[in-house]
Amino acid sequence: MCAWTATAEAHPNIAFIKYWGNRDHEARIPSNGSLSMNLAGLVTRTTVTFRPDLTADRLVLHGREVEGPALARVSKVLSLVRAWSGLTWHADVRSENNFPTGAGIASSASAFAALAVAAAAAAGLDLAPQDLSRLARWGSGSASRSVPGGFVEWLPGTGDEDSYAISIAPPEHWALMDCVALVSTDHKAVGSSQGHRLAEKSPFQAVRVADAPRRLDVCRDAILKRDFEALAEVVELDCHMMHAVMQTSSPRLLYWEPATVTVMQAVRRWRQEGLPVAYTIDAGPNVHVLCPQGAQEEVASRLRALPGVQDVLTAGPGGPARVVA
Repeated sequence: MCAWTATAEAHPNIAFIKYWGNRDHEARIPSNGSLSMNLAGLVTRTTVTFRPDLTADRLVLHGREVEGPALARVSKVLSLVRAWSGLTWHADVRSENNFPTGAGIASSASAFAALAVAAAAAAGLDLAPQDLSRLARWGSGSASRSVPGGFVEWLPGTGDEDSYAISIAPPEHWALMDCVALVSTDHKAVGSSQGHRLAEKSPFQAVRVADAPRRLDVCRDAILKRDFEALAEVVELDCHMMHAVMQTSSPRLLYWEPATVTVMQAVRRWRQEGLPVAYTIDAGPNVHVLCPQGAQEEVASRLRALPGVQDVLTAGPGGPARVVA
């Protein structure tokens, strides 16, 4: 293997307390802290090869060369790696997911976490976990949370140096399952990066951000105590607060499809009937339905029976981003 090549894998994550809006859009310094769980089994695999013969960075996703804004975001991370390592070569980047891209399943999180880890390794950098998280953040804010493993908190910080994510509990801490109800696999029309810039145009964003520390405390405590009822209450509240901001921005963002609402209503009904379930939705139409391990088969079966649900992906807590070759 070439000394300037490395391959890394990373998992997407589902945010329990959401990231939406930035204090610094370029560096992706968030308006509030957030909490998430990595999703085992859902994987982005990325290979980075620095080559002296390249005149520009190259990005290939699922075998197809990509240019424009996506390549620019990748080059931003690669430029930081070059600056930190002293390497001057451009890189060939090849990446693929085993789950839908750009559909609200945090594909950018796993993509840039894998990119950061692979690029740093290929350039010969031995970075601390918090520095890998910082590096990933420059490509995608939520990617900072896909670098550590298990249950993860992104500390908002005051700037680049102290805005990174840490693991608050390993994957084995809590056998929590995420049943992802796929109601659409189409690439969303408005990406999260653009959406973050609209957040401040909502009159509800200031209220959401001001209350975030309280919700973070409640969610963190629920995770550490493995208290599903408390987790269910706070993640659904936080989900609706973020989507309220989206739906009252200018222009307004409505990621939901009719089947999105169908799933939410069903989950609420099931919980009232005694099934331990809760939902949350990122920037997309697909619904993440949380439940304790042991209930996932029943939950997935019920979800597949709902009109508009195309498929269900099931994942438990996942580990950190890592070099695999």
